Amino acid sequence: MNNIKNILICGGGLMGKNIAFVMTQNPAYQVSVYDLFPTDVFGGIRTSTKQLVERGVITEAELEERLSRIEFTNDIDSELVSRADLVIEAVFEDMQIKRETFAKLEARCRPDCIFCTNSSVMSPSEISRDLKYRERFVGTHFWNPGHLIPLVEVVKSDASSDEVAQTVIDVLCSAGKKAVLCKKDVPGFIANRLQHALWREAISIVEHGIADAETVDIAIKNSFGLRLPQLGVMENSDLVSTQLTWNIHDYVLPALEDSHKPSPLLAQMLEEGKMGFKSGEGFYKWTPESSAKVSADLNDYLIRMVYGK
Repeated sequence: MNNIKNILICGGGLMGKNIAFVMTQNPAYQVSVYDLFPTDVFGGIRTSTKQLVERGVITEAELEERLSRIEFTNDIDSELVSRADLVIEAVFEDMQIKRETFAKLEARCRPDCIFCTNSSVMSPSEISRDLKYRERFVGTHFWNPGHLIPLVEVVKSDASSDEVAQTVIDVLCSAGKKAVLCKKDVPGFIANRLQHALWREAISIVEHGIADAETVDIAIKNSFGLRLPQLGVMENSDLVSTQLTWNIHDYVLPALEDSHKPSPLLAQMLEEGKMGFKSGEGFYKWTPESSAKVSADLNDYLIRMVYGK
């Protein structure tokens, strides 16, 4: 990690901007952003961090100092690209685009430059398939909003070296993230597998008329969801005992949803154009004001949880 000084973010969209801001938390890093198109990286970061400034998490002066350590380029042949010690790619979730992006980067970056792909679903093994130095490639799944949610999953591909994976974890932790290692390249990595196992059961409960969507959310928020930030699932199992966990699973698991396909209810909603916030209706009905409030309230909650502000 001592050799990592220049960090390149490839892709200047919302996620890329937020990742760039995150990496400036460590003053040892000089951060660059590359994008094909002219992008207002600095304005985007100021918008994303507005609530942090308003709540006193950072000052305006601190924000400006961190922005001063970010540079932007549209030129892939720029020195900002070729000098990179570590690259975090945050382009569109398209396998071909990601592969083409890394092929261009490999032709321009040093052989010892570490490559990271920010993807919530795509296999780092598949993305890095055609690269020459595959051992220096890992997945880095930042959770959205990337500047507020602490977790980053560092995902080993079928060729990643242990040393590279640990270096990336160390770099992310030094920038204030909670980085964890996913030892195997599996769909959904760690947290999305857990999240969507819950979603599958929640949607199934609605689909089968056991409870409506609002009731499901109320039940989650006011029971186990309330204690999850303090008491993890595996800790909870030890707390209640392995025997009780086994007994409950022996009784309950046969009745849980185990479909390997998306719910028919989701398919029906798609056919009816119920796209959630985007269309104004999903499991709930939404107005522009109510959907904006949910997003703002989420950020407020995350700032309270993470920073105590």
